[in-house]
Amino acid sequence: MAEQGTHKPLVASSNLALGTHNPPKCGGFIFSTVFVKPLAESFPLQCGTSQIYPSALTTRPMRRIYFMQIQIDKLIRSKRRTMALIVEHDGTLTVRAPMRVPNAEIDAFVREKAAWIIRTRQKMKSVIETTPKQYADGEKFLFLGSSFDLKLVRPQRPSLKFDNGFRLSINAQKRGEPVFTRWYKERAFEIITERVAEYSKQYGFSPKQVKITSARTRWGSCSPNGTLNFTWRLVMAPLEVIDYVVVHELAHLRVKNHSRKFWRVVESILPEYNLQRKWLREHGGRLTL
Repeated sequence: MAEQGTHKPLVASSNLALGTHNPPKCGGFIFSTVFVKPLAESFPLQCGTSQIYPSALTTRPMRRIYFMQIQIDKLIRSKRRTMALIVEHDGTLTVRAPMRVPNAEIDAFVREKAAWIIRTRQKMKSVIETTPKQYADGEKFLFLGSSFDLKLVRPQRPSLKFDNGFRLSINAQKRGEPVFTRWYKERAFEIITERVAEYSKQYGFSPKQVKITSARTRWGSCSPNGTLNFTWRLVMAPLEVIDYVVVHELAHLRVKNHSRKFWRVVESILPEYNLQRKWLREHGGRLTL
């Protein structure tokens, strides 16, 4: 999945999408591809899009609509302030919309972005699908951009250790995924918290706190109260890529959208940030178990 967004200046979306997208005027990091559109009204600035909770949204099958062979597969309404088009890995199209936006406006949005949807689906086809891990001897796992072999060993505590390679207790092999996930989360918190502190001290940012999530559709996000959220999968990427995502979210503490002003803030800290964005577009799909 990947995300692309556009917003009027007074509408904010500070989530960083994990996939391929053109430089957005506002948006975030994500595995799927998303195009975001604001409502006509102006709202107060905020850092981050509305969170969707089961009690706050309705998901229903939607009639099949075709514009330039574009089909809407799912419509999700919630207490959000923007519309978003999400192209999943399998090419299906999900539309996220505010509760009261008319279907006609949704239809018009899809028509307007039909070419973008088709182009994004074509890009998705070029993404190499990762095969599920077996947690077997010799299998490779990513950490800070490098690939390391896994070796099964006699029972040990903790079940997973790292020393220029991964050593997994043989009696934990069947629980390989949760064991690795826990390890990655712990390392992500250590590393990302340190990078946030370093950049905050150097450039005068004041985030409220750092949280590590299991998000599958966003590399990072900035909440309205200044909390920075990062998916643990980031710790699989090179440190310079992690730094880019960290700086991206820190920049949202000053600029609540993806306007030119926002990108100037990012560039003033990381002049070659586009190289890291490119790396995420090309290799982000590999950062998973």
